[in-house]
Formats: sequence, structure tokens, C-alpha cells
Amino acid sequence: MANIFKNAKLDLTTTDVTTLYTAPTAKVGIFRSILISNDSASNDTITLTLTNGSDVFSIYKTEAVNATTTKELLTQPLVINESEILKVTAATANRLHVVGSFLEIG
Repeated sequence: MANIFKNAKLDLTTTDVTTLYTAPTAKVGIFRSILISNDSASNDTITLTLTNGSDVFSIYKTEAVNATTTKELLTQPLVINESEILKVTAATANRLHVVGSFLEIG
């Protein structure tokens, strides 16, 4: 199977836990970048988790994103294994945008 570069994008319009990426069956996603953009005039926070079945692992817990800035969350690649789910949660609705860039292998 081919290795494909992809991206996942979200406009966080709610404070609900929102899925950014689910690794498909027999595939692995290797995230190289997760950018968070705050387009409001107020500081905000974001939470990033990885779920594996019923287990939830915090990657970033209430990470600060300053007003009208963009922040790179990753300093090293993040591997998402088959069926794992990468989720994001904004503290405030309608402020944050998320763009994740990854290589899907399978």
C-alpha cells in the first residue's frame, strides 16, 4: 500500500471533545506537526488526548495559546496506531483552529 501525506483540519466551534484523526485499520498515522491558531483577541487553552479503546492519554492538558497567535504543539513526531483516536478540546468555542500534518502508512 502507498504511504500518503495528509492533513486534518478543525475549526473548534464548540467546547466538546472533537476527533481530529482516527487511524484506519491496518494503518499508522505519523504526525509531524499540529498547529493551533487562535484568531481571537483573548488567550485560550486546548487539550489534546489520544484514546485507545477505553484508555485516554493526555498529550497536552490545557495548553495555552495566546491571543492572535499560532502555536506548534509537536517537537517530535507523534505516532497514532491502528484504531487510536487523536482528539482536541477547546476551552472556549469559536476561537481555535487546528491543522495536523501527517504521513499515513499502511
